[in-house]
Amino acid sequence: MNFCWCTITVNNLEQSVKFYQEILGLRVERQFSPNPGMEIAFLTDESGMEIELIKFADRTVTEEKKGISLGFTVKSLEDAMAMVKENGIAVIGQPVITPMVKYFFIKDPNGVNLQLVEKVKE
Repeated sequence: MNFCWCTITVNNLEQSVKFYQEILGLRVERQFSPNPGMEIAFLTDESGMEIELIKFADRTVTEEKKGISLGFTVKSLEDAMAMVKENGIAVIGQPVITPMVKYFFIKDPNGVNLQLVEKVKE
């Protein structure tokens, strides 16, 4: 069995697609409307991992996403920190440095926790 994607229900599909493209560097793999009142966009990274964004016309997402985070590797934590601040994205807490990784958290437009991680070279 292999993991294929993570689904996030969104209030604004265009805003969410733009965030994942511009901030996290994902690309739209496919975007479609399988039926009236539903829009879907799949975004992927260079490894093939996908995020599915779904917008339902008759639903508004209001609850905070708790207990889950999505991790994304970055080449430089310092560059990532500068980029999110430049884009007006709040950093949650302080960066954490361990012997194996350095990371910090942000939230996507839907309240999903995102962990930006730099692997420490040995």
